[in-house]
Amino acid sequence: MSKYETYNYLKNMNIEEFDDLRGVILTKIEANTDEIRFYLTDTIYARLYHEQDCCESVTVEDIVGDLDDLIEVPLLMVEETSENDDKNYQSGTWTYYRIRTIKGSVDIRWLGESNGYYSESVDFEIVGLD
Repeated sequence: MSKYETYNYLKNMNIEEFDDLRGVILTKIEANTDEIRFYLTDTIYARLYHEQDCCESVTVEDIVGDLDDLIEVPLLMVEETSENDDKNYQSGTWTYYRIRTIKGSVDIRWLGESNGYYSESVDFEIVGLD
């Protein structure tokens, strides 16, 4: 498939949230504590991140599994769940991303903490598809 055909294919898939990545084949992944990029092509990627504001912190706490198991094979299961962190003295939210392929699985755990007035959620967007 040419780059133009790939671009049109991805644009027509209407990927708007993390769960929409099911069936997609990734070309590479870049990860750090503030952002994870799932590359759909060399220049188009889905991004998990959080735009930090005052009095909050949302970061990757843990990645279980090998991110390379998600590359060049279809994503068979893609799931996002979240729950409150009852042990947090102010306000906290755990967000889990579970991804499965025929090569293996990866679980990504984010922790959002704030004073209760700020967002603790993980943001998702597609970059480069405009």
